[in-house]
Amino acid sequence: MLSKFFPHIQEKPLSERVQSRDAFIYLDRVMWSFGWTEPENKRWDLHYKLWATFLTLLVFILLPISVCVEYIHRFKTFSAGEFLSSIQIGVNMFGSSFKSSFTMMGHKKIQKAKMSLDKLDKRCLRDEERSIVCRHVALGNLCYIFYHILYSTFLVTNFLSFIIKRIHAWRMYFPYVDSEKQFYISSIAEVILMGTAVFMDLCTDVCPLISMLMARCHISLLKQRLRNLRSEPGRTEDEYLQELTDCVRDHRLILDYVDALRSVLSGTIFVQFLLIGTVLGLSMINLMFFSTFSTGVGTAIFMFCVSMETFPFCYLCNMIIDDCQEMADSLFQSDWTSADRRYKSTLVYFLHNLQQPITLTAGGVFPICMQTNLTMVKLAFSVVTVVKQFNLAEKFQ
Repeated sequence: MLSKFFPHIQEKPLSERVQSRDAFIYLDRVMWSFGWTEPENKRWDLHYKLWATFLTLLVFILLPISVCVEYIHRFKTFSAGEFLSSIQIGVNMFGSSFKSSFTMMGHKKIQKAKMSLDKLDKRCLRDEERSIVCRHVALGNLCYIFYHILYSTFLVTNFLSFIIKRIHAWRMYFPYVDSEKQFYISSIAEVILMGTAVFMDLCTDVCPLISMLMARCHISLLKQRLRNLRSEPGRTEDEYLQELTDCVRDHRLILDYVDALRSVLSGTIFVQFLLIGTVLGLSMINLMFFSTFSTGVGTAIFMFCVSMETFPFCYLCNMIIDDCQEMADSLFQSDWTSADRRYKSTLVYFLHNLQQPITLTAGGVFPICMQTNLTMVKLAFSVVTVVKQFNLAEKFQ
């Protein structure tokens, strides 16, 4: 059903030319609409930059300021549930501004990484290899559509659950607009601004996931090539050596691809790790003590969205670490015992490099893996435990 509206989420036949960079099709379109990429026609370059500057000032600076001013201006009118619903979004919004900045400023590095993917695609000559690329490209686009639907569901559910009760979902300050007397005007302005911020956050969350998904695609292909080394009889030693040398180049291109993205991913995931414990803690308190059924649904979806910012990416990083070990095992288990000296010396050098796993760190501090992700999630339960032990929730009810 979805493939009728989003054809790129369906695996393409081998008769169609598919590149690894096609996994970013939907993501690139949304990033283009925010001014994070480049216009196709250079004559619109100035207009495009002005549009990007306007959205950057609006979402990264003015929107957080608007939320803060509302806290100061109408703090006494907040109910506990309304305050928590607003502040959990507010904290995430500040973090989203930093995450989006890393992604926006890292556009050139992302484009450089895609050039490495183009080179890796040239090595996919067999139908089996091209089929794996097609499958991962479709999965990458499906990831974006899944996140888009998930984030849109949160936006609509949260907005409707509050507006039915004639309560502002996010409480923003707009000059010359009385949020009580002009309730519907201010609410519509809120949902438009929040929608822009949410979809910017969506881009920063999906970009690392798709990027590393395509890295794992080519790691899997390299793993197969390593298993097949010296498996075709009748070839000369020079041909076997060339086959091994091509695998060394493939590994170097994969490393170049990850290195090009490293600084972008590091900053983005670092901010996400800092946010996840705090935001989930506030959301759990709101859900357990202050939410009604309708507002609780929106809060629960928001918590799931926050969890999805880091969990799939950390899981993928763990899988890549395992893949690196499997690549080393595949090379060692290949038929190299009867090879000549040149082949064996190249194999020893290559094996040493394969034993160094591809790892990422968040801000150069936290290793990006499932263990770190679970540690950050535990902070949320610690916050809830403190609130329950001191009965803090009852004092605000």
